[in-house]
Amino acid sequence: MDTKYVFVTGGVVSSLGKGIISASLACLLKARGFRVTIQKFDPYINIDPGTLNPYEHGECYVTDDGHEADLDLGHYERFTNIRTSRANNVTTGRIYQSVIDKERHGDYLGKTVQIVPHITDEIKRSVRALGTTGRYDFVITEIGGTVGDIESLPFLESVRQLRWELGQNALCIHLTYVPYIAAAKELKTKPTQHSVKQLQELGIQPDVLVLRTEKHIGHDMRGKIARFCNVAPDAVVQSIDVDSIYKVPMKMHEQHLDEIVMRKMGVPVEGEPDMAPWTAFLHKLDGATEVVNIGLVGKYVELQDAYKSINESLFHAATYAGYKVKIHYIHSEKLKPENVGTQLGDLDGIIIAPGFGQRGIDGKFVALKWCREHDIPTLGICLGMQCMVIEYARDVLGLEDANSTEMDSTTRHNVIDLMEEQKSITNMGGTMRLGAYDCHLRPDSLAAKAYGATEISERHRHRFEFNNSYREALEAAGMQCVGTNPATGLVEVVEVPALRWFVGTQYHPEYSSTVLSPSPLFRDFIRAAIEFKHENENKH
Repeated sequence: MDTKYVFVTGGVVSSLGKGIISASLACLLKARGFRVTIQKFDPYINIDPGTLNPYEHGECYVTDDGHEADLDLGHYERFTNIRTSRANNVTTGRIYQSVIDKERHGDYLGKTVQIVPHITDEIKRSVRALGTTGRYDFVITEIGGTVGDIESLPFLESVRQLRWELGQNALCIHLTYVPYIAAAKELKTKPTQHSVKQLQELGIQPDVLVLRTEKHIGHDMRGKIARFCNVAPDAVVQSIDVDSIYKVPMKMHEQHLDEIVMRKMGVPVEGEPDMAPWTAFLHKLDGATEVVNIGLVGKYVELQDAYKSINESLFHAATYAGYKVKIHYIHSEKLKPENVGTQLGDLDGIIIAPGFGQRGIDGKFVALKWCREHDIPTLGICLGMQCMVIEYARDVLGLEDANSTEMDSTTRHNVIDLMEEQKSITNMGGTMRLGAYDCHLRPDSLAAKAYGATEISERHRHRFEFNNSYREALEAAGMQCVGTNPATGLVEVVEVPALRWFVGTQYHPEYSSTVLSPSPLFRDFIRAAIEFKHENENKH
């Protein structure tokens, strides 16, 4: 069949969950046997979120091919179990850069370059790029921002044009908010009506409305919305709050969202989606009663989206273990030797978070020393792994000024150092070691046992590396380098075998964890944390 293009827009307010609705629809269509992919169009002028502060944009997600992407791509992968790439996240910056490069190259033959048609044509080309490969039956495109935002206008104009060009092969889902006014004790539909009107003024008539709400929206009210928004009554779907985002696909299926989309696009509706593995996960989720307490030590803990993939990986792993996970966010800037016992003493496992820069680094060293001396299951990720190496070099090897040259360029003991090829780079955007790299694991290591394999591939996002000049001394002192890149010899995984579970990874295992394929390393970390919890309970 021809590739079908579904556009998801949002109105009234931001952060309604367009990404979750897009991912849920993709999950359902994939479970029906269709080949599906999702892309996100972000209206900011940055080329990608790689240089954005997490306070601005939350987590920067990394794809296998080394693209720094919006955190919604993490949702797409977690819900669909498919890998995304550079083509799945496009920003205004990328669009303008491409058009300007073409203009400089002379591709427009001296014409005046304008928003319409040049920018919109480039957007349309990016939308259709995935579909023209012949690899997908459905391409779902989420338009970032809210209808009415000035920066989203070129994207919406492109959607308008594509809907005319593609006919029945294009469809628009509009997600809006239906607020509940407590004083009046009623839901209000006017914001949705205004949002749809704004979309219509741009030449786009939504085919399906998804209504975000905290309260049930009755049949009569949905009928009213359908009448005033020119949408078929059976194409008005409510997305009521649930206690887990992973229940949204089932809620959408209960209201036939997948069937509505298929029918409107001329695709025969046959049978039911195979959601058995998904419902098995939800059954474990609802059946879990005991709690495993995990501490996350980092400097962005007041902004939980900064660690979104870590949070979700812990959730996946704990659910499959039959537990609920409670994450305790511990600000590394506030962690001192005098309060570390109080902060970490009641936890079952600790994660030392990734990050960049000096701020909060001393608190990570304090946490690691305490975890190592009290033999608590500990996972260090990226900078967290580098901090493991630095703390061990200082406290066990006695190299008091051991450091990373990221933090101290004059340190005598640069146990973490800049890669040689990075030393001449001054442009910060997209210059790190990014994307999936192979790693060989020592067969007897905790990591190899967790993965059930010695050859793995995981995603990276960093500039600085373990300095192999210190490998022999560290291994002699008990910190083993159990994972290396086979092509370069760079150290990817360190462990302290004398401890119950003390593992650091230069890569980010959280990026590859999905609902149906949870991260093996996170699962083993949670297993160790649960065992530690039971040991402590038995002692008491």
